[in-house]
Amino acid sequence: MAALAEFAAGRSESKICLGDVVGYGASPNEAVEWVRRESDLVVRGNHDRACDLDEDLNWFSANAAAAMRWTRTKISPESAEWLRSLRRGPCLWGGQTLAHGSPADEDEYLLDGYAAAEAFTASETVVTWFGHTHRQGGFSLDAGRVQPITVRPEPGAGPGSATLALRPGVRYLLNPGSLGQPRDGDWRAAFARYDEATGEVHFHRLPYDRAGAQAKIRAAGLPESLAERLTRGK
Repeated sequence: MAALAEFAAGRSESKICLGDVVGYGASPNEAVEWVRRESDLVVRGNHDRACDLDEDLNWFSANAAAAMRWTRTKISPESAEWLRSLRRGPCLWGGQTLAHGSPADEDEYLLDGYAAAEAFTASETVVTWFGHTHRQGGFSLDAGRVQPITVRPEPGAGPGSATLALRPGVRYLLNPGSLGQPRDGDWRAAFARYDEATGEVHFHRLPYDRAGAQAKIRAAGLPESLAERLTRGK
């Protein structure tokens, strides 16, 4: 919760969540409560959608499906109703596009230049924010050429940050990273702040009670890999 408190304390006009409020962790109702309280807008993720009993889990990995089945038994009726009410991406917010996966397909992972090129075609804004991959960074489109953006906040066990200055005439697909279950090799909670006045995006990493989160996952009987990957950050 320390990382969440630090995130919430930042000076921001708006706080946006790009989905997957639930799905892998052992505190789904607490996660819903926090996101509802702190976020101005939430775009639904595939795990949020999968809390619905009518949603097919066959396309999930075995461990993800096991976690979703467990979550369905623990989620409160109020939390489940809120998850069902979430907006489907893409949507516009302050002249920016927000999506969980690609703006072309909410379930598509933006992991390479081919997917990014399609996403740029599906979005008309200069900046598009996406999640789903649990990896900080993204892609730029400059003079018709798609390039990956690699973000490397200072390594270590403490807080880290990195700044990306947006260039005129360039379009961006940006992923702020994941507060939980990162996939980019850095176990720390990830988020980003966008300063429209300066045209800078500040990517942050914050340590959290990783051992406590792992203990809850194991106590819940969820797959061990979901706890272990918090150590590796992928």
